[in-house]
Order: sequence, then structure tokens, then C-alpha cells
Amino acid sequence: MKDDVISTLNNLIETCKDGEEGFKSCAEDISDTQLKQSFLAFADDCAKADQELKALVIARGGDPETKSSMSGTLHRRWIDIKAAIMGKGDTAMLNECERGEDVAVKSYRRALEKDLPLDVKAVVERQYRGVRQNHDAIKNLRDHARATT
Repeated sequence: MKDDVISTLNNLIETCKDGEEGFKSCAEDISDTQLKQSFLAFADDCAKADQELKALVIARGGDPETKSSMSGTLHRRWIDIKAAIMGKGDTAMLNECERGEDVAVKSYRRALEKDLPLDVKAVVERQYRGVRQNHDAIKNLRDHARATT
């Protein structure tokens, strides 16, 4: 049980790291300064969630994950390749960020399906609500960007 909880938390740490790095990458490539600030704020939220999850892993005697996932790294490289070929439009960046948040939502849902201790479940549920809010905010930004282009 303890190992399963630590494994679940470490998977979410990877998800947070993926989100942080993805949002920072998009912030570098986006032209709209307001969107850039939003992406940096989302990256900061991911970093805070990462730290909170690491503390839970350590409190349970585990070693917290220190890297992003391979799939997250591949997704960021795919964005780079796609942007080199098609350009780095704001709408394209928002589409890729939404795709990344889709993955985060699924990761948190999978975690919440597990039998977690109440204190861990409370943190994961709260963070899941934040991931959903980020996802919805990005979707709204993307829809707005599409409507104005």
C-alpha cells in the first residue's frame, strides 16, 4: 500500500514537472504578453503542486521523482518540430498546452481512482480541481484566440 501511494504521487510529480516545463516552453514561444504571463502563472502553479507532492512522498519515507516523464519530454520536442515547420502561432501553442492539460487531467483522475490515505486524497483532489481550472482557462483562451484570428 505504501509503495503504491508513493508510486502514485511520483507519477503526479512527473505530471506536474511536465506541466511546468510545457508552460514555460509555451511562454517562451508565444507572442501575446498577456498569454505569456498566464503561462508563467500556470507553470508556477505546477511547481507549487510538485513541491507539495514531494513533501507527501518524503513524509511516507519515499524518494520523490526528480524528472519529467519521457512522454512529456517527447511532447515538448514534437511541439518544437511542429512549430519549426508550421510556425509558432499563439493558437497553435494554446492547442498544445490544452493537449498537455488533457494528459494532466487523466493522470489526476487515475490517481483519484486509487485507494489513497485521506490526507493524500485531499491534496490530490484539490490539485485536480486546479488542473481542471487550468485546462478550462486554456480552452477559453484558445477559443478566444481562434475567434479573433
